Amino acid sequence: MASWFEEEAFWTRFAPLMFDENHWAEVPAVVDGILRMADIGIPRCGQKPPAILDSCCGVGRHSLELSLRGYAVTGIDITLPYLEAARESAEAFGCSPEFLRADLRDFTRPGAFDLAINLFRSFGYFDSPEEDRQALANIRASLAPGGVFVLDALGKEVAVREFSGGEWFERDGWTVLTEYGIEGDWEGLRHRWILMKDGERFERSFVMRLYSASEMRKLLLDVGFDRVEIHGDTDGGRYDEKATSLVAVARVPA
Repeated sequence: MASWFEEEAFWTRFAPLMFDENHWAEVPAVVDGILRMADIGIPRCGQKPPAILDSCCGVGRHSLELSLRGYAVTGIDITLPYLEAARESAEAFGCSPEFLRADLRDFTRPGAFDLAINLFRSFGYFDSPEEDRQALANIRASLAPGGVFVLDALGKEVAVREFSGGEWFERDGWTVLTEYGIEGDWEGLRHRWILMKDGERFERSFVMRLYSASEMRKLLLDVGFDRVEIHGDTDGGRYDEKATSLVAVARVPA
């Protein structure tokens, strides 16, 4: 039986909400911050460009930006319509990242990448902590010696601070209702999303697993990274009471 995040209808229906103009506009600054934190060199003429894995790439926002900057990019996702949209955008932009339909729990390309990224709070959807661990282990195995992994997640501390029972807003012609709840002892955040437009209604519920900064650091060290830094945003800010996200920068021994 397929897990909820494997249902293409869900991602297709919610795509206009998640990938609106504002989210596209923020991409260059996010990429600037990630490259700075990872300390990945810029591509130089006559030299092999650094290879980057964009795991859970979605419609390819960050893959496209990195490819346009000269990096050799591979984007993987399980949602075929997103990959098709990413390929169409790449053709329109005149760049050529590789886009593959692949599951992070299974995908490995041993030692192939200098940098791996997982952005836009795309981590924590799998059915069990063991699957989370396997996904991170696969990313670790896919990095070359000295490689770096940047993970942008919803930290447990941020989720606690910002918790609300729900909200509603208008976007792309839809009325969007959201409800949130706590799963267990803050192991996860329960979501219920409802879309309504012209008499049409679409609803989905799911749980995102949450990790604290210390839990994420331990998990990354356990799968083989030797150094892990925790930041509060993709610009490298402190993970403190003002943090907007949990950004882990994990490094492979050189």
